[in-house]
Amino acid sequence: MSANPKPLKHGYIRPLDLKHGKVEMSHGGGGRAMAQLIDELFQQAFDNPWLRQANDQALLTRPEGRIVMATDSHVVSPLFFPGGDIGSLSVHGTINDVATSGARPLWLSAGFILEEGFPLADLKRIVDSMATAAEKARVPIVTGDTKVVERGKGDGVFINTTGVGVVPDGIEISGDRARPGDRILVSGYLGDHGVAIMSLRENLSFSTNIVSDSAALHDLIAAMLQAAPDIHCLRDPTRGGLASTLNEIARQSGVGMAIREEDIPIREEVDAACELLGLDPLYVANEGKVVAICPAASADALLAAMHLHPLGLDAAIIGEVIEDSHGFVQMETSFGGRRNVDWLSGEQLPRIC
Repeated sequence: MSANPKPLKHGYIRPLDLKHGKVEMSHGGGGRAMAQLIDELFQQAFDNPWLRQANDQALLTRPEGRIVMATDSHVVSPLFFPGGDIGSLSVHGTINDVATSGARPLWLSAGFILEEGFPLADLKRIVDSMATAAEKARVPIVTGDTKVVERGKGDGVFINTTGVGVVPDGIEISGDRARPGDRILVSGYLGDHGVAIMSLRENLSFSTNIVSDSAALHDLIAAMLQAAPDIHCLRDPTRGGLASTLNEIARQSGVGMAIREEDIPIREEVDAACELLGLDPLYVANEGKVVAICPAASADALLAAMHLHPLGLDAAIIGEVIEDSHGFVQMETSFGGRRNVDWLSGEQLPRIC
């Protein structure tokens, strides 16, 4: 840290100690310390023309098409995990919520709730991770907010991100559009994110080489829509996993689902970890996978397009939409039997995303 204070636009003040410093209540107090945190950390990491306006809102040019908006709050524990952290996750998760409407994500906002005493070095690591994820996805963070709560009243850091995108004409994607005869596809191996998080929990004594699948899916989805613009439903199977996602869509559309266990891509390591913990991998969270439902005539073309993208190399057709007024999701097991894949009862493990 510099021996002498340096001049900033908010007056003379020592630079942030990003190596040893901690979040203080004054960083959320609306004064000079808060302005310094914004200038030296958030502004430097997220820098773009909209953020440089330095207002309490971003002034944006209205795009052509229908506007989509999604918001998500991220409370994952631990904050850092194999394959990502709460920062990159908060960017990917909201981009995916926008993209699964068929929209092109355009802008993000970011809201931080910080706990007094949280290390500034860890906050910088999280913010830098967010900046990298947003830059790679080409979706800038254009506005944000920071609040600080007293020590013991939070858990380090919580992040809320909101995304805005635009859906082009001719694209009609919704959870109520699944029809009997449609095919059900997934973009790759399921359960990686949940198992990566669980492997670090203090009360779970197992280790694994599995890393989170956290990724922004909008480029994959754009390629999918080029190959099959008549896709009926898209959904990212986060909390509650594939099972909850299919049950949600079945209820919205008033149909049933028939899936085949042998066609569902699940890594052996994920399967083994879930067996050890007494969990069903169909309910384990994902952060970089998409479920697609499309007319049968488009399924092969859609699958081929997914296989051409790095995030869809392991995509598979796993079942069909069927007529069922009860909205059941049924699975043909690898032993030739059938079982209902019901809604998740309670939460398998909290704070997974």
